[in-house]
Amino acid sequence: MNTRMDDLPGIDQIRDAAARIAPHARVTPVLRSAALDALSGAELHFKGEHLQRGGAFKFRGACNAVWALSDEQAAHGVVTHSSGNHGNALALAAATRGIAAHVVVPEGAVRAKVAAIERAGAILHRCAPNQAAREAMCADVQRSTGALLVHPYANTNVMAGQGTLALELLQQAPQLDALITPVGGGGLASGVAIAAHALKPELALFGAEPLGADDAARSLAQGDRVTTVVPDTVCDGLRALVGERNLDALRLHRVELITVSDAETIAAMQWLWTELKQVVEVSSATVLAAILKQPQRFAGKRVGVVLTGGNVDLQALPW
Repeated sequence: MNTRMDDLPGIDQIRDAAARIAPHARVTPVLRSAALDALSGAELHFKGEHLQRGGAFKFRGACNAVWALSDEQAAHGVVTHSSGNHGNALALAAATRGIAAHVVVPEGAVRAKVAAIERAGAILHRCAPNQAAREAMCADVQRSTGALLVHPYANTNVMAGQGTLALELLQQAPQLDALITPVGGGGLASGVAIAAHALKPELALFGAEPLGADDAARSLAQGDRVTTVVPDTVCDGLRALVGERNLDALRLHRVELITVSDAETIAAMQWLWTELKQVVEVSSATVLAAILKQPQRFAGKRVGVVLTGGNVDLQALPW
């Protein structure tokens, strides 16, 4: 089958991904909190991807992309641009196969996340903090090393890997009425939407997006991809513009987006730390913030709530 690297995966590719990553990825738990159920008026099932290898769901996609390579491709290593969790995940995944991982990191990235990328064994390449500089540096590394680009969200194997989360969650909590994920570049939201609707077509799908990086919500509202949003949010993991194919998947699977302010997200992060007793990063808290902002949409429903990561800089908490 001849597919482009940014084509949307199908359910078969997601099932293949689940088999491929099984020896390396963790099955993450589903967590409950009576206090948060009472607060929201819904039955919340928190998928703890902050407990995944590398502290984020990103390991699923990166691991699938690395192990989907032929031996010949893998020999040259992999490269990506990332300010945090994807770079860390790709370095960890590359280590499981014994190959090099080059990570292009923009200046000003969260220090704790950059340190984690380095600890995972990546070769770091610094660049200016903008998309053009990231892509130019990636192209340079590709030319000089022959490494294969593993894009953080616009890569079929990455999307398929992220979709394995939904397969796992719907086995753990098959009775769900709705499912919500954060939305940044859309790799997770698109992979999860494809997998979830293949298994349970009636499932209501939602995405939570920061108000200061609401390009996906605007794009869905306008019917065209909006690329003019300059991100201004504490949610460092959700500042990327949504990918073209990722947006197609959100539209196709009728994912309803809810935008939340940084203040609402920080308050939700504190609820998660206090009541769930889990250290999750601010981007993860957008999902609870969205539920608390629009409780009427979730009232009485059984909701899968994806906590995407737990890589927090304890020296720079948002409160």
